[in-house]
Amino acid sequence: MSAAISNDTPLILGSASPRRREILTGLGLPLRVLPAEIEERVEPGEEPEAYLERVVLQKLAAVAARAVKERFAAMLVADTIVVIDGEVLGKPADTAEAERLLARLVGRTHTVFTRYAISTDPVSLVTVAAQSVRSRVQMRHASRAEIARYARTGEGLDKAGAYAAQGIGSFLVERIEGSYSNVVGLPACEVVLDLSRAGLLTEFP
Repeated sequence: MSAAISNDTPLILGSASPRRREILTGLGLPLRVLPAEIEERVEPGEEPEAYLERVVLQKLAAVAARAVKERFAAMLVADTIVVIDGEVLGKPADTAEAERLLARLVGRTHTVFTRYAISTDPVSLVTVAAQSVRSRVQMRHASRAEIARYARTGEGLDKAGAYAAQGIGSFLVERIEGSYSNVVGLPACEVVLDLSRAGLLTEFP
């Protein structure tokens, strides 16, 4: 049986996302951050959830290669996508692209998917948990001027869909159906349950 998550055997977070780090540290979990460095690109004809499954497995393999000599309880990797009209909206390359992405989202409902995987073995990569969680986000109507001003803040430049529900971008979000933290980047409730079921958390919280 794997060791429980502790200061001596932390959870390795295979992500450079400050949002995921904040969610996990906010839960009081000791972390070691080892970002996965892979190319995140949707292949032609690839369905959103198939893309997520592929990318998360690639991230897990990349993190495991770095974690072989580390002392840890488990590795966690994740990827979040914004989907509208069956299309995955990635991170904008610049402010102009951020405006174009936001113009597609305002006044409509889109889906945010986060898939995560947890493994305790950097050699076999067998997962003790892996699932995709979806949330539906309703955005209010917004003027072109509002969209342009928000895009110029730069807040959404490193985020799928070009907005941050936890930041200034919250002024666009009317309603969320499902996990809020999932929209931010990691579904906290589901992750804690999976870590507990795998015996990686003791007497939590």
